[in-house]
Amino acid sequence: MEKRVIKNTTLEVAPINFGGNVFGWTLDEAQSFGILDAFAAQGFNFIDTADTYAWWVNGKGGQSETIIGNWLKAKGQRDKFVIATKVGSQTKEHPNDVSKKHILKSVDESLARLQTDYIDLYYTHFDDEVTPIEETMSAYEQIVKAGKVRYIAASNVSPSRLKESFAVAEQNGWAKYVALQPHYNLLEREKFETEYASLAQQYNLSVFPYWSLAAGFLTGKYRSQEDLAKSVRGGGVSKYLTPQGFAVLAALDQVAEKHQTQPATVALAWLLAQPLVTAPIVSATSQNQLKTLFDAPLLRLDAQDLALLDGASQTK
Repeated sequence: MEKRVIKNTTLEVAPINFGGNVFGWTLDEAQSFGILDAFAAQGFNFIDTADTYAWWVNGKGGQSETIIGNWLKAKGQRDKFVIATKVGSQTKEHPNDVSKKHILKSVDESLARLQTDYIDLYYTHFDDEVTPIEETMSAYEQIVKAGKVRYIAASNVSPSRLKESFAVAEQNGWAKYVALQPHYNLLEREKFETEYASLAQQYNLSVFPYWSLAAGFLTGKYRSQEDLAKSVRGGGVSKYLTPQGFAVLAALDQVAEKHQTQPATVALAWLLAQPLVTAPIVSATSQNQLKTLFDAPLLRLDAQDLALLDGASQTK
C-alpha cells in the first residue's frame, strides 16, 4: 500500500487513520484486538486515540490507550505503527486543560497506558483558551526534547490561537505543530474550508479529519428518526436528518452504485480526493465495516463523481 508522509516529519502512514474512540466503549479488549489485528494485516499502520477515551463510560477515560498499549505489547512491533494521542480534553471531573503542569503529567500517564517510550504524534485535543500559548508550547518543547513525543499537532484550537502558536514556536525555536485534526466531512465543510484550510496551506500541515463519516450518518445506516435507535451513537446524527443530509445520501448512493461499493467508502474516498487531506480518521466495530475502510484508498472518484458529491454537500 502506498504510504503518505506526514508533512514536516519522517512518519509514513497508510491513508486511513483508525479512530480508537470505540476501544473500551462499543468494543471490549478482545474485540478491539480482533479489529486492530485485521487493520494491521492489511498494511494499515496509523492509530488515533486520546487520553480521555472513553471518559463517557467511566468518567475519566484511559481505556482506549490501555487497550492499544496491551495490543502493542502483544504484537511486539511498536516501530511498525504510528500512534497518535491527545491531551487537554475535559472529562466529568476536569475542564479542558493545556497548562504545562497538566501536559507534563498527562504525557507520562499516556506513555504508561500505551506501554511505549514515545508517542509519534501528540495533539492539543481541546484548547482551554486561558493558558498562555507560551506555556503550552514550552511544555511541548520540553517533552519533544526529552524524546517522549516525536511531533506535536492541533485539533480543536481556534484560528487565532493556532496562528499565535506558530509565532511563539518560531520566535523561540521550539517544536511546531505538524498536523491539524479538524471536524470535516461531506456534511461539515464550511468551518474547515473557510477558517482552517488556508492555515493548513500556510503552515504546511497534514490534515486528518475526525468524524469523517458524520458519526455514522454517511454510511447510510440512518435514514429516518426510527433508524436512530439502531446504535448507541444514533442520537448524534439526528441533526443530519435534513433535506441536505438526504441529498448527500442520495449522491453517495448513486456514486456507490456506479462503483459497486458502499456509501461510506465513497464518503472516505471524497475526503482522500481533497488535496489538503492526508488520512481521514474513521472507526469500525466489525469486519464488514473494516472492508469499507480498506476499499476507500482503492476507489478513484472521477470528475463527475466529485461534482455530484460537491453539489449535494455545498452549504446553501
